[in-house]
Amino acid sequence: MDIITSQMLRRALPLFTALAIGVLTLSIAAILTLGREIFVPFALGILLAFILAPIVIGLQRMRVPRMLAISGAILAATVVIVALGFVIATQITSLVGEIPSYRLTVQRKLQSLSASAQATGDGPFSRAALALEEMAADIQSMAAPSETGDDAPARRPIPVTVENQGSVLETISAIALPLLQPLATFGVVIIFAIFILLQREDLRNRFIRLAGTDDLQQTTAAIDDAAKRLSKLLLFQLGVNAAFGTVTALGLWLLGVPSPALWGILGGVLRFIPYVGGIVGAGLPMLLAFAVDPGWSIVIWTAVLYLGAEAILSNVVEPVLYGHSTGLSPVAILLAATIWAFLWGPVGLILATPLTICLVVMGRHVPRLAFIDVMFGDRPALSPAQIFYQRMLAGAPGEAIDQAREFLRERELATYYDEVALEGLRIAHEDVARFAVEGERLGTLQRSTLELVDGLGGVRTSSRTGRRGKNLTAEAAAAVDAAGPDQEVTRVVQRRQDLLPDWRGERPVVCIAGFNALDGAVTAMLAQVLTRHGLRAEAVDLAALQRDPPDPAQAEGVALVCLSFVEPLSTVHLRQAVRRVHRIAPKARILIGIWRQRDPAMLRDLKRRVHADALVTTLNGALAAALDMSGLKTAAPEPAAPSPAAAGDGTKVEPAVATA
Repeated sequence: MDIITSQMLRRALPLFTALAIGVLTLSIAAILTLGREIFVPFALGILLAFILAPIVIGLQRMRVPRMLAISGAILAATVVIVALGFVIATQITSLVGEIPSYRLTVQRKLQSLSASAQATGDGPFSRAALALEEMAADIQSMAAPSETGDDAPARRPIPVTVENQGSVLETISAIALPLLQPLATFGVVIIFAIFILLQREDLRNRFIRLAGTDDLQQTTAAIDDAAKRLSKLLLFQLGVNAAFGTVTALGLWLLGVPSPALWGILGGVLRFIPYVGGIVGAGLPMLLAFAVDPGWSIVIWTAVLYLGAEAILSNVVEPVLYGHSTGLSPVAILLAATIWAFLWGPVGLILATPLTICLVVMGRHVPRLAFIDVMFGDRPALSPAQIFYQRMLAGAPGEAIDQAREFLRERELATYYDEVALEGLRIAHEDVARFAVEGERLGTLQRSTLELVDGLGGVRTSSRTGRRGKNLTAEAAAAVDAAGPDQEVTRVVQRRQDLLPDWRGERPVVCIAGFNALDGAVTAMLAQVLTRHGLRAEAVDLAALQRDPPDPAQAEGVALVCLSFVEPLSTVHLRQAVRRVHRIAPKARILIGIWRQRDPAMLRDLKRRVHADALVTTLNGALAAALDMSGLKTAAPEPAAPSPAAAGDGTKVEPAVATA
């Protein structure tokens, strides 16, 4: 009975976990909604503290006392915010007084549009024209002057009563009370920001305690780095959005659109909403331009102004300052904007992206909050090797080739194969070994991997182009970070005369794939890497060689034979393969690649038993061993492509590239 009960509880555990997560999520949402009067100023204070932190740190480095630096930064922020508020109030007051004067222009435009649309006949445009005409009539009736004359209906006199005016205190109260709440919120924000800046180190230490003190040094460095990056990101965003507001305000002023400063400030604030904020901010200025201009030129130029400013900032300025990505996926940004707007209204919509960035940064550096990064971050949820394997299994080598091209803007081909492709094929080998992938799916996996190798044959890497890649996709950037730096292989082949005599033939290297279903793909990668570095290599299949064994004459000119196995069948199997190679090509040296094996002791024992010249587990290792055996006599970090004459016998040699 106890066993049955425990099994039932174990099966119900996922359901209980999901219910607990749902209840927790609803509870947090309720708390944030009910406590918005407290949490909104606190969130604004945190963001203001992050924005001002680089300024405070810079002043402290200039030997300014800490308290004076914080006071100066807070005072400057306060002056800027109050000045913006004053400008907004002045502009709104002026605009409200001018709106009635635009009635006639709007009425004429609507009538013109109505007449133009009615000329097209019956259909959706005609119905829209009728709606515009009715709108124009409504506007006219709303603003029509009072009727006079004989036909005017008699009007009763409006009684006027004179009441005693209130005291001066009541008048001041009527004016001051509406301002108390925003002023109180502003004061709370400033106080929060001051105390956060004052207690920055103490708050960091408390956060480290929550994150865990198992590795204090690493946790401290990670959190400090995250705080600096987040502060710079928010400060850069503020600067870029301020530039957007300034440019659009100046442009609207030149075009003659009323209240340009108001629309510039509104556009800069709305631009904190990624993708759509800048375009949404153009709506009201375009509507006002429609009401002001009897023609259409100001409306068109207003649209051009906003689209041009947004395009330049998004594609030129932002990539230079902090890259295209804010660290959030596009879906996460839209979801975060929806959630925060639901919880906190318009203020939540503006704060959505900065707040979510803060949460994602915390998730990347605090293991207990890693789920936040998985849900909202722009980094791939799977490892680069897992993504590679999934694409090969799905028969999508084109996607993998595109990402590999991005990767090769920063790293070398051998590094990509070692750190991404081989790791993915090791995962695939485990599924193949337990018969989870077989038949048609196995064939798709093999074909996709070979198509990937063919697709990367002519791709130039960063050392060939002479420049480093910038603005990588999130997936490529994650793969580059996971792969680490390239390994140093400075020896390169420029001329065949630089090699030993046995290595100057047309086909000095032969790579032989084993019997495993994935051996052929890895062998093709190995041959491609060696060929790209000046050692011409050919990939063949061991089963084909057994069916049609070559004679010793065909093996002339072969200086190195690479036996390639994801995982060999046995030590006896390896020894038989080595002996067979020695019988056919007695002068050739032998390199064995076992791509799944990682145990150094086992590798040393295996090398001693099979009597190979080299035993490697990575393509970088195979490349280094082959260059050692070739007797390369020169080195050049950036070789130029040799002419056919430089090859010695009229055959062009592929230029070598410094590789990982």
